Amino acid sequence: MKHPATPENLLISGRKHALDGLRTVAVAGVFLFHTATELVPGGSIGVDVFFTLSGFVITLLIMKEQLATGRLNLRTFYAKRLARLWPALLALCAVILAVGLFFPASGWGGQAGFILPAAAYVMNLAHFGAFGQSIQGETLGPTWTLAVEEQFYLVWPVLLLAMLRFWKIRTVALATLGLAAAFLLERFVLVMSGAPLNRLYNGPDTRADELLIGCALALLFTAVREGSRLHRILQSIASWGAPLAAVILAAAVFLFKEPEAANTWFNTFWTVGPTVLALLAALLIGSLVLQPAGFMARILSHPWLARPGRDLSYGMYLWHIPVYLLLVRLVPDLPLRIALSAALTVLVAYASFRLVELPVRSWANKKLDAAVVPEPDGSGMPRRLETAGRV
Repeated sequence: MKHPATPENLLISGRKHALDGLRTVAVAGVFLFHTATELVPGGSIGVDVFFTLSGFVITLLIMKEQLATGRLNLRTFYAKRLARLWPALLALCAVILAVGLFFPASGWGGQAGFILPAAAYVMNLAHFGAFGQSIQGETLGPTWTLAVEEQFYLVWPVLLLAMLRFWKIRTVALATLGLAAAFLLERFVLVMSGAPLNRLYNGPDTRADELLIGCALALLFTAVREGSRLHRILQSIASWGAPLAAVILAAAVFLFKEPEAANTWFNTFWTVGPTVLALLAALLIGSLVLQPAGFMARILSHPWLARPGRDLSYGMYLWHIPVYLLLVRLVPDLPLRIALSAALTVLVAYASFRLVELPVRSWANKKLDAAVVPEPDGSGMPRRLETAGRV
C-alpha cells in the first residue's frame, strides 16, 4: 500500500544538535551532584531534564517513522533500543564484577548483588524494596533512571500507536498531557498517604509525568504547521519563557536541595516539584527546537558540547559513580579526585562508545533496518519495506 507524501516538518526533521549539548550539561550536573554535592546540591535536576528530553526524543523518532511509513515495527523498535543501551550496561556490570572479585578491597568490591537489578532494568524497584530489603546499588545505583525509562517505553509506544488509530495528533498530545496530570494526582495521593522518599523518588509511576510532558511536546511539534498561528504563539512563548526557564534551572542547580524530611515543604515539592521541573525543561527543549539560531541553541550546538552529548553522555552517566568510588581510597584530596574522576570518566566513556556501543549499534542497524527506497511516484518520500505486518 502506497502512503501519500507528507510535507516535511522542519520542527521534527534532522538531528537537533542543541539537544545533544543539553545532554552534556545535564550529565555534568548529575556528575557534580554526586561528587561535589555541597557545591551543586541541585545537580540532580539533570535527571529531570533527562526524563523530559528522553520522552521528547523517543516520541519524535516514533512519529517520524509513523509519518514516513504509516507504521512502526515494535519488534524492531525494542530490538534497536536494547542494542543501543544494553551492551554498554552489560560491559559496565562485567567490569565491576570482575574487578570486585579480584580486588575486593577496591571501591568495586561487594557489588555482585547489584548486577542483576541493574542489568534487568529494575534498580528503581530495588531501591524502594520491591523485591525485599531496599538497596542503594552503590556503583550501579544510578541505573535506576535507566530502569524508569525502559519500564516506561515498554508501555508508551503501544499506547501511542493505539491512540493514533482513533485520534488526531493534537488530540493525542492533549490526552498525553491528561495522562501526565493523572500521574501528578497519583503522586499527590502517595505523598498524602505517607509514602517514603524512596518510593516517591524511584517509582516508574511517580516519574511518568516528566516523560509524558516530553512526549506531549514532541506530539505538539509533530502536529504544528510552520508559519501557522500556533507556530507563532509557540515561538513567542519560547522567546520569553525559555530564558526564564534556563535561569531558574541554572540557579536551582546551585541553590536548591530536594527535601528529605517529612514536612509541608516535602509534601509540596514531591507533589508538584517533578512536574514543574519537567515543564521548565520542556520550555527549554522547545526553545532549542523552535529557535535553532537563537543564543542558547548556538551555544549548546557547539561541537565541544554537542559531540559529547551525542556520543559520550550515556557512557559518562554509566561510569561516573564507579570511577569516583574507585578513586575515593586512592585520591584523598577532594578537588583532585573530582578532576581525575571527570577526566577518567570521559576516557572510559569514549572507550565504551568506540569499543562497545558503536560496533554493536552498527551491527544491529544492518540486521534490523529494512531497505528504504523512494516511492514509485517520485515523491522522494521514503518507505520502509518490512515483512512484519503493520502495528
